[in-house]
Amino acid sequence: MSPKSSRRRVPRLSHVDARGQVRMVDVSAKAETEREAVAEAVVRMGAAALRAIRTKAVKKGDPLQTARLAGIMAAKNTAALIPLCHSLALSHVDVDLREEPKGYRLRSRVVTHGRTGVEMEALVAVTTAALTLYDMLKAVDPGATIDGIAVVRKDGGTTGTWERQ
Repeated sequence: MSPKSSRRRVPRLSHVDARGQVRMVDVSAKAETEREAVAEAVVRMGAAALRAIRTKAVKKGDPLQTARLAGIMAAKNTAALIPLCHSLALSHVDVDLREEPKGYRLRSRVVTHGRTGVEMEALVAVTTAALTLYDMLKAVDPGATIDGIAVVRKDGGTTGTWERQ
């Protein structure tokens, strides 16, 4: 094996130019494709917080619907929150909250037809929904936690489909 073939190509950071300056990636030459990303987070809480949600006893209102709306709104505003993110026309944003024994699993799904992916929009959606759920429940359970924020699937573009194993 020659020295050249044994070397691994080190990926270059796309948001940094040759001089080390940050830059917005130019996606103008990329093909427009259907792109989708799904992200998850888990909000763990005590029995009192779970009971408050189920019995609709949260004084600020319905935390699940408020979290869902906050996540959708956040996805639509990702470019205003994360430096160098492209402003995207989103085709669909969904935030789902499923009860688990010790809290809720949140899942966001974001879709667009464009030149760049929507992983950041999915992450911002699920994270904002989780933060909103915490905010609405912190008076009942200040020890609630947010865990496992991650992209679990993406589809579209030149890399195709990727799923977390």
